[in-house]
Amino acid sequence: MRLNPREPDTRDTVSFRETDLTAESLGSNRLPKSSRNNDRMPYDPTIYRGSAAYYTWGRPPYSRSLACTLATEVDLDGLGRLLDIGCGPGTITIALADHFEEAIGLDPDADMLAAAMDRAIGVNNVRWVQALAEDIRGLNLGKFRLVTFGQSFHWTERERVAEAVFEILDPGGALALISHAREERPQPAGPGYPPIPHDAIRVLIGRYLGTRRRAGQGYFSGCADRHEDVLARTRFGKPRRVFCAGCADIVQDIDGVLANYLSTSFAAPHLFGERLQAFETDFRAELAARSPSGLFWDWPGDTEILLARK
Repeated sequence: MRLNPREPDTRDTVSFRETDLTAESLGSNRLPKSSRNNDRMPYDPTIYRGSAAYYTWGRPPYSRSLACTLATEVDLDGLGRLLDIGCGPGTITIALADHFEEAIGLDPDADMLAAAMDRAIGVNNVRWVQALAEDIRGLNLGKFRLVTFGQSFHWTERERVAEAVFEILDPGGALALISHAREERPQPAGPGYPPIPHDAIRVLIGRYLGTRRRAGQGYFSGCADRHEDVLARTRFGKPRRVFCAGCADIVQDIDGVLANYLSTSFAAPHLFGERLQAFETDFRAELAARSPSGLFWDWPGDTEILLARK
């Protein structure tokens, strides 16, 4: 996976306000566009430094029907193999493992893989590979029935990686890009708590890190075009969009909301340096002032799948 480590360039500026409202949805299939393509930048190993411990705690889950929807769409029957690229702590890998003979989670971040191994205790058909998405051609991993990206495709050299995925799929196999989607999706009734004040949180992050979205040692400049347009230029052709109803009953306490943000690339703990404790104090004070109970409704949106077949 590759990340843009460039120095600031005003032509590439992407403010937090130009992105979706949730912390995690910045990995959405509908990312903000940039005036330049960031698909050929070197991988930065500091993207998620210090974030793994917060990831499973703070990130809102995908739809409860994600696994059965993929099973139906891809005709899964317990046979074949899964490759989950950019697996992080194994969220999708573990959720789908029962539908395959073997599931492989691949990620370049050793801390994320360690967290995945801890979560997968007792799951006997999963293994983990530390590698970049761009390297899958040379890894000799074999063939797969399904290859997934859970909000990670935007970190890769997308066309190159998509073509490599096409080659390692079984005939009739599928590529699935999975993300949260709020835009143009009907918002359900909440459980009665105030929604997470993402606008106020972005302002607070901006006071500490600046208003331009950070990522590792540099900045994230968006993608030059949509994922579906990238796939349309490959042997996959135009993908199909499928939605699963998102979880409408997620309630987070203040520390859970904080963990959500600290799990992201743009607010990873290392970016704050010695000011991390001060940021956490200000964060908690900001949220405490907005909810007497200290609880918030966390609706990440519906789960969106961009599905392409070989």
